[in-house]
Amino acid sequence: MKHLTSIKSTASSAVPPTSPARPWPDWSISTLAVAALFAIWWGITNSGYIGPDYLPSPEAMFSELAGLIVNGYKSVPLYEHIGASLFRALTGFLLGVLLGVPIGLMTGYSRIGGAIVSPIMAFIRPIPPIAFIPMAVLYFGLGETGKVALIFFTAFNYAHVNAHAGAANVPIAYYRAAQSIGLTRFQTFVRVVLPAAIPTVFTGLKVAMALSWAVVVAAELVGAQRGLGFMISDAAQLFRIPVVFIGIALIGLIGLILNGALSLAETRLVHWRGR
Repeated sequence: MKHLTSIKSTASSAVPPTSPARPWPDWSISTLAVAALFAIWWGITNSGYIGPDYLPSPEAMFSELAGLIVNGYKSVPLYEHIGASLFRALTGFLLGVLLGVPIGLMTGYSRIGGAIVSPIMAFIRPIPPIAFIPMAVLYFGLGETGKVALIFFTAFNYAHVNAHAGAANVPIAYYRAAQSIGLTRFQTFVRVVLPAAIPTVFTGLKVAMALSWAVVVAAELVGAQRGLGFMISDAAQLFRIPVVFIGIALIGLIGLILNGALSLAETRLVHWRGR
């Protein structure tokens, strides 16, 4: 029996242990997914299954993009269209956040504040921002104020609701710990509620930024002469399909960059998240 045991141990020691396969990094998987998407796009458009009037080929898209970079659209440089949309979206977003986050924290922390504001927000929140376009034109005209007001409404809604949820869902154990060391109500808010709510606030900021950037397209459909939304709608009327797709792609790319900037800020500022 001892002899068999020694044989087994010798055989097992002779076989080298297999090292676990190293997982692929996320960036390589994402790169392969994007490359596969481009390959499918190229294959479909160059095989003749879909005509260029409905889905331009990658070659046509890059050629049209080069023309837009050099000549602009409707005698307006492409960077001015992008800048006009960014100005409207970021102005409305910042105004909505500056008002929505403090009100949300207040209504989440204060029972009376929540009782006052929550029914009003519950009524307003389901209304889509596009429904306010006629009122924005009526009250603010066709200038920049009405477009910024629509984006402000969107950003305020989502900044408020997430800040409210973050302040309202602080664990009761945190409050008991604050009471046990004698913190005042204001000190409890600053030292306990605010740090606990900030991760949820950043979630709201990401959603508000994405929707603000999406709503700018709808806002620019009314009376705008610059902006990516104007470029898309005008090119669609003229049946310049590559320009439409380029405008959509630029909106997605810029939205990705804005979301990445917020994620980076969250990583740097909310270092205690998940701990």
